[in-house]
Amino acid sequence: MTTKHITTATAYFRNLSIFSFMTGALLLVITGAKVGAAPVWLDDLDLSVTSQSTGNPHKNQSVDGHDLSIGGQSFAHGLGTHCDSMLYVNLNGGAKWFSASVGVDGEVKSPRASVEFILIGDGKELWHSGVLHAGETAKPVKVNLTGIKILVLEAYAAGRGIASDHADWADARFDVADGAQLATVPVPTEPEIILTPTASPKPRINGAPLFGVRPGSPFQFTIPATGDRPMTFGADQLPAGLKLDPKTGRITGSVTCPGKYDVTLSAKNALGSVKRKFTIVVGDKIALTPPMGWNSWNCFASSVSEEMVKAAADAMVQSGLINHGWTYINVDDYWQNHRDSNDPTLHGPFRDDQGNIEPNSRFPDMKGMADYIHGLGLKAGLYSSPGPWTCGGCAGSWRHEAQDAAQYAAWGFDYLKYDWCSYGSIADGKDPNAKNIPTWAESKGTNDQAVASYPYLVMGKLLRRQNRDIVFSLCQYGMQNVWEWGASVEGNSWRTTGDIYDSWKSLSQIGFGQDRAAPYARPGQWNDPDMLIVGKLGWGNLHPTHLSPNEQYTHISLWCLLAAPLLIGCDMTQLDPFTLNLLENDEVLSVDQDPLGHEAKTVAKTEHTRVYAKDLADGAKAVGLFNLDDETQIQVKWSDLGLKGKLHVRDLWRQKELGQFEDFFSATVPRHGVMLIRVW
Repeated sequence: MTTKHITTATAYFRNLSIFSFMTGALLLVITGAKVGAAPVWLDDLDLSVTSQSTGNPHKNQSVDGHDLSIGGQSFAHGLGTHCDSMLYVNLNGGAKWFSASVGVDGEVKSPRASVEFILIGDGKELWHSGVLHAGETAKPVKVNLTGIKILVLEAYAAGRGIASDHADWADARFDVADGAQLATVPVPTEPEIILTPTASPKPRINGAPLFGVRPGSPFQFTIPATGDRPMTFGADQLPAGLKLDPKTGRITGSVTCPGKYDVTLSAKNALGSVKRKFTIVVGDKIALTPPMGWNSWNCFASSVSEEMVKAAADAMVQSGLINHGWTYINVDDYWQNHRDSNDPTLHGPFRDDQGNIEPNSRFPDMKGMADYIHGLGLKAGLYSSPGPWTCGGCAGSWRHEAQDAAQYAAWGFDYLKYDWCSYGSIADGKDPNAKNIPTWAESKGTNDQAVASYPYLVMGKLLRRQNRDIVFSLCQYGMQNVWEWGASVEGNSWRTTGDIYDSWKSLSQIGFGQDRAAPYARPGQWNDPDMLIVGKLGWGNLHPTHLSPNEQYTHISLWCLLAAPLLIGCDMTQLDPFTLNLLENDEVLSVDQDPLGHEAKTVAKTEHTRVYAKDLADGAKAVGLFNLDDETQIQVKWSDLGLKGKLHVRDLWRQKELGQFEDFFSATVPRHGVMLIRVW
């Protein structure tokens, strides 16, 4: 963390006039405290306006409702919150000092819990705690606030994800001048400006221009087309073994002869018709463009059920997202039975007498669910772990890998997310039943990639033996530079980072840190910076994303430039117009689905700006101008792109030509926002 740590709060101060707070123009304060020279406790103010990633803020209690305690010490006053969190306090220039004791609340037992506390005053970092862990004693803070108008208390997750990051601002108080008035204020918001133009009622075929399948595997592809219905579809020069349903646009069957087949797709309605070239590649590789779909974790987490999954599939069709190339409906953790949950719906045998995995009572018919998803023209995905337990404590695949791979195929699943989690104990050599398996101790640092890759190599080979194509998604958080070896274990994508969550810090740290993995991305092999955090999500505690509208545009633009798998993480039944605008812009999505398969890299940067460029199959460049700070002018030079002369520029979000520009292009980009262009 640098002294120029940029957060939502930092940019807000410099972008929004502080004068309004000084003059009393901000009359939407929730509550205040008018005081003399006596101290003002933080809990004298309204703390309900605290913004946090999950749960609710508590006055004088931890986020779970217990007495505040840090490192064995109890506190009577303070704020208990959950990372990532922010609280804005309008000081009106009347505060002299802020003091507190901060740390991870004692109710947290997980050693992985870690938090960073930051104080931002009028857009500048005043104090930073460093990383504090569960069980550590409270860290004191005392900061001079003389002349500060607005103070923001921030608490951020410092480890992998936000699990158990319960942050306490204990004994927090202000020393103030006579007559000073303090008040908390809501976190600032931006208008949700929709940039994506409304789709034409005339037919348009969208999505990736090619599709990979292995010889003999079941083939299923739904032609993604927008336009008024009813619509009639066509597909000329289909290879032998495939057939088209002209009413639904679904192509099914199987192809036994390897090869590259050039097909002409067509769509026709009462207003017109359209044709588009489409290539079917029958060979060793699948996922020739990054997978696009939905995953249950970021919205439902441990509460997921078959009904929720089917509802998500229905919504994918009813919302029209299927017509833009969104395909997969993936069930994450908690479809299996749990080792020690108090939830009776998770009770039951882990496996039957033959060792086959048993779903829990929320998922009474796994094959029926997969068939239902397929019947909508979509594909189905599943989740497991190479260890004995999943991340949530459900049954994993350890010592049953062959049975599980065969079972997933028999049920009809098309995608497997395989999460490291409890395999760590096996890699540590702590399982006496783990024989002839590489461990960290045996590796001694000389061949750690063999340890990290082993469980994925086992499952990867087993998936290849099945009678259907199953996209293999490696989830192990970038361990041992997975991008260097992920393809060698039959992986189609691999996580390059820890878990993402809906904050600017998480988004920016993950998204703008992908350059070293970029050279390894190519058709069938994708770097995965984790799932999308737009819409209504919350890991079981649903709320609108904490990302601002500009940050959401940055998120989608950057993931498309990175050629990342696009897995929607929100509740599909609660899609709003702004979220749909983010997910149905075909010109933006085409950057992600470009058949060349290159990943963008940084071509220019300053302290607060980034310019990313991506080569496209037709010779053009997709370029993102990103602003990590306040509104500013950002320039991309043609020389940075390896180009010169007068070039065409198109705004991809607004889908309009901007004209020709010689030597460079520049644009005013809002705080935490983006300008996404196509240059040719």
